[in-house]
Amino acid sequence: MVTESTTPVIYGIKNCDTMKKARAWLEAHDIAYAFHDYRAAGIERARLEAWVEEVGWEKLLNRAGTTFRKLSDADKADMDAGKAVRLMEEQPAMIKRPVLDLGDRRLVGFKPEIYEAAFSA
Repeated sequence: MVTESTTPVIYGIKNCDTMKKARAWLEAHDIAYAFHDYRAAGIERARLEAWVEEVGWEKLLNRAGTTFRKLSDADKADMDAGKAVRLMEEQPAMIKRPVLDLGDRRLVGFKPEIYEAAFSA
């Protein structure tokens, strides 16, 4: 559950359709949030490493996106946490969107039922 004193931060890219759905859901439920566009503002390596530690690189790395699919086979081979962090730091579009930072945990991706559970009393 998110407490009143916690302002969630949603990380992603402004024009992403999934981001638009997540932001619309938050707004429809009158939930104040901060938005961090990691394409415009970047993302710190330490934050990526912490997210990978918490949720796993396999969940955080967007392997279905165009940016990842355009990588060479060599870049895609032998993927591990360190390589995934480096790729996401260099090209933030490879981070699955959105990442919703609730303070005590992070949610990756958007599903209305997961957001509902996170914000319910």
